[in-house]
Amino acid sequence: MWTTLVAAKELASRNKDDNIRLLDCRHQLTNPHWGPQQYAAGHLPGAVHAHIDNDLSSKPTPTTGRHPLPEPETLRETLGRWGIDDKVQVVVYDDQGGIWAARAWWLLQDYGHKAVALLDGGIQAWIANGGPLTTDIPPITTRRFSGKPGHRPQIDATHLGHALEHGHVRALDARAPERYRGETEPIDPVAGHIPGAGNLPALSLVKDQHLVPATELRPRLVEAAGGKKPGEIVAYCGSGVTGSFLVLAYEAAGLGSIRLYPGSWSEWIRDPKRSVATGDEASSKPRTAHV
Repeated sequence: MWTTLVAAKELASRNKDDNIRLLDCRHQLTNPHWGPQQYAAGHLPGAVHAHIDNDLSSKPTPTTGRHPLPEPETLRETLGRWGIDDKVQVVVYDDQGGIWAARAWWLLQDYGHKAVALLDGGIQAWIANGGPLTTDIPPITTRRFSGKPGHRPQIDATHLGHALEHGHVRALDARAPERYRGETEPIDPVAGHIPGAGNLPALSLVKDQHLVPATELRPRLVEAAGGKKPGEIVAYCGSGVTGSFLVLAYEAAGLGSIRLYPGSWSEWIRDPKRSVATGDEASSKPRTAHV
């Protein structure tokens, strides 16, 4: 069973297994059609496209972030339609080192499906290993997915704010440093970060599309934790997607399960009563958000 990462060579040795389902999670925030277009142009044999907006999230509301978690019944139906049940090994991939595919990994793990792993190196590693691409849509027999959410630790905005105020948790922002500092914000209406949060950019843990080697990864994650235990660490990002990659990274490094704030920054700023901060945390300036 693969539960965190799988190498392209390992996957190739089993890619004709009927009990393996691949999810192509390629995505662009600025162009929701890009992922399906890339999938149609060529994907791993046996893969279906899992759309971040349409399949792995529910529709946002005025009080949620940009990518709310999908409704359980809807997600179960989608996974079953993709031919996934408790006997199926799922492998997720993208072309950005896993920062998008980690959303699918986290969701399946949260629904109690342990047999799900990220293709380390993504589609690039598959091609470099001599793996073929296809434009064929795989024939799929619908199965019954019966998992239920609640198997991965998470936290909501209210409890996170309280925990940060009392120093009970260490929050880590997975966005790029310039977005964390509030120097630029191309997506959300308010720039900055959650007061008290540190910055651990998801892409800083990726090298040549692979998760950085364990000898480098583990000490970086331990340092980012700031002395907190895994259960006291909370990952977040813009909308809960790339924050999932931090959860996966800690798991792959053997450091245990950290919590996810699924609503993340785009939900946090929905409430103007919640403070935001700009700059580096050591010199950040909390202020009140105006959305």
